[in-house]
Amino acid sequence: MKSNTFFLAAAVSTTMSFICSYFLELYMGNAEQYLALIAIVFVDGFFGISAGIKREGFQTRKALKVLQRALTWIIFLTVILMVEKGFAGTSWLSETIIVPFIVLQLISALKNASMAGFIKAEELNRLLDRIDNHKGNRK
Repeated sequence: MKSNTFFLAAAVSTTMSFICSYFLELYMGNAEQYLALIAIVFVDGFFGISAGIKREGFQTRKALKVLQRALTWIIFLTVILMVEKGFAGTSWLSETIIVPFIVLQLISALKNASMAGFIKAEELNRLLDRIDNHKGNRK
């Protein structure tokens, strides 16, 4: 009985070590992608919370949404990187799925920074007008 318990503990320990080392290697090999994702979510969250405090006061549930969004996108990125690693020819997945999210989060961070008073509205409009000059100037 004692040896069965030992072998069961050894099997569980070995399995957990394998899983943890796999995810550690996956994370460390793509640390820049994870850090960029976390940074943009928290920058947008910081400015969003600041703007929310100005408008309606601090709300815990809205602050917790920042953590929820960060965790959700970390899980998405992990799954995408696992698919890229497991299947040849899918190295384009992370760029195709994550980059549009990052661009939208950057735009949201700029808008939230403007609403919180960190960026003047005129400056933000001038910056946004430079993005697509072919549409003409704002009146």
